[in-house]
Amino acid sequence: MQQADKKLIINFLAGDDKSFEFLVNNNLKAVYNFLYRLTGGDTALTDDLTQETFFKAWKNIKHFNPEKNFKTWLFAIAQNNARDFWKKKKTLSFSLFENSDGYNKLEEIAEEKLLPDEILEQIESVEEIKKKIKKLPKKYQTILFLRYKDDLSLAEIASILNIPQNTVKSQHQRALSALKKEFLHP
Repeated sequence: MQQADKKLIINFLAGDDKSFEFLVNNNLKAVYNFLYRLTGGDTALTDDLTQETFFKAWKNIKHFNPEKNFKTWLFAIAQNNARDFWKKKKTLSFSLFENSDGYNKLEEIAEEKLLPDEILEQIESVEEIKKKIKKLPKKYQTILFLRYKDDLSLAEIASILNIPQNTVKSQHQRALSALKKEFLHP
């Protein structure tokens, strides 16, 4: 996908506006989901931040380094937008899975081919994992989600969070250790 993104960027910079539309469509879901978690499930805020992210990407794409990963660059813009918003707001509500009504989006995640008892078991497992992750520090929660939900490398996470890769690596290990302790010693 990285090569396809680079080709679309080159085409866009050459005057093909449709190419940017393809870039948006290819990355919209991942950026939206990332921001949704950062906003604690606030869909209106997520919509605004997602739109702002793609606007800033459109405005600054001429500065994009083609040697870098476009998705990582886009996530860094999204992270900065969210950070700027929270700095202005001065409060950080960080519910990862539930919205203000307690609605859990993860409960919708189930393969259609699963039997009802398997679906129930999966939901219970997700609920247990969710509870354990919520007990972790926010920086660990963010790293675990970027790594396992968004399938980003540690280098990409470091770039998005604007911290050294070794810091991400050690925080990732600490997060996994802390999560393991939560399961072993509830």
